[in-house]
Amino acid sequence: MEKIIGRAAEIQILNDALASSKAELIAVYGRRRVGKTYLVRTVYEKNMLLEFTGMNNVESGEQLENFSLTVQTAFRQHLALPLAVPANWLQAFRLLINLMELNPPKNKCVLFLDEFPWMDKKKSGFLAAFDHFWNSWASRQHNLVVVICGSAASWMIQNIVRNKGGLHNRITRRIRLEPFNLYETTLYLKSNHVLLSNYDVLQLYMAIGGIPEYLNHVKPGESVSQTIDRLCFTKDGPLRHEFKDLYMALFGKADKHVAIIRALSGKLSGMSRNELIEACGFKSGGTISKVLDELTESGFISVYLPFNKTARDVIFKLTDEYSLFYLKFIENNKNMGTGAWQTKAIGQSWKTWTGFAFENICLKHIVQIKKGLGIAGVYSEQSLWRNPAKSGEAGAQIDLLIDRQDRCINLCEIKFYNQEWQMTLADAQLLHAKRSIFQQKTGINKTIFITLITTFGVKPNEHYLGVAQNQLQMDVLFEQA
Repeated sequence: MEKIIGRAAEIQILNDALASSKAELIAVYGRRRVGKTYLVRTVYEKNMLLEFTGMNNVESGEQLENFSLTVQTAFRQHLALPLAVPANWLQAFRLLINLMELNPPKNKCVLFLDEFPWMDKKKSGFLAAFDHFWNSWASRQHNLVVVICGSAASWMIQNIVRNKGGLHNRITRRIRLEPFNLYETTLYLKSNHVLLSNYDVLQLYMAIGGIPEYLNHVKPGESVSQTIDRLCFTKDGPLRHEFKDLYMALFGKADKHVAIIRALSGKLSGMSRNELIEACGFKSGGTISKVLDELTESGFISVYLPFNKTARDVIFKLTDEYSLFYLKFIENNKNMGTGAWQTKAIGQSWKTWTGFAFENICLKHIVQIKKGLGIAGVYSEQSLWRNPAKSGEAGAQIDLLIDRQDRCINLCEIKFYNQEWQMTLADAQLLHAKRSIFQQKTGINKTIFITLITTFGVKPNEHYLGVAQNQLQMDVLFEQA
């Protein structure tokens, strides 16, 4: 097996299915270019009996012909004559059943149906036929693993993960493949001979995230600015127009999905469901819930429950690095070529973006933060907290709050800076005010620690020593979870 970077939990799921004494039906989904196909192929390369990949935007007849040719290749040593093209998907799966029963595998084998949603054309009967194939035959084959995979997240979520028909509760295991974290990103870059400092990897991650296919375009010997220029600000840069294709490929009719992404990109601190409905001009109902669910399941937005609030008060934040970077800097960019990014990476717009991008990355690496604070073994819940300013009353917002079972709370202030951060008197007063407002508004009686999370640490001075109890540097985010 080729070396796979990270993915330890996902590899364990796939191997457990292979070792199982019963039939397994595994659903693998996630945004495109995140490495789903590579993962399944690599782990199951020695057990793969059949791999069939659906074709996009073709009629069912072509899809069935492709299926027939794929089956013929897989069983060629057992066939004397070419196979006829099945008339429909029921016949196609019956053909596969007949060949497997005539040539039963000695060991556990894998059927891999990739780009699964593309096979389900209108009136094709594909999903009903697959449903029948699994429930009537495949589910009783103790030596069979069936993997269904697709980048069309909307289809996979609604028709497989949330299926209410014949496949309801039939999925034995599921994998939502997520982008690399910072630890995995560093390993992946090193495997491609790209050696960057943690600070540079962090800057790159803030722009394009941990998508393996995006990271695969990073070249050894280039600075981060050169890389971003080439990928995002040249005429044929591979990420210059990726945004336009990304959501259409995942969700089909993606107007509402993109509208939500655009609204959230304009309010980086997050929005409630009602705020999104108003900002996008939507009607309240099941459609908006479905779109939010799909964007969350696909990893573009994240849902946070504010401290001491109910599920009705959740906040949605745009946490896909590339989407935020595209809408902030690429979409309306007029500068092209060498140096384009360097001209943008200055000024208040850049500072605002780096602050929120770093905050989002910290929220995604909460396991590493808890480990860095020495509280990995203490049960805790993380949340956000905000108290909007009112007439005659100051507001406050806390980037990250860790509520611990040992009756302590870490109020985390997150700062992105290109060197050691020096706290001023105004900074100290603001942090004191946040703690005071939080205590007053929540009535909490737990011990509160002000915790600073920065890139290069905090310079010790009288302001820092008088207000903060803990500090972490960016290096803790690069630790293995």
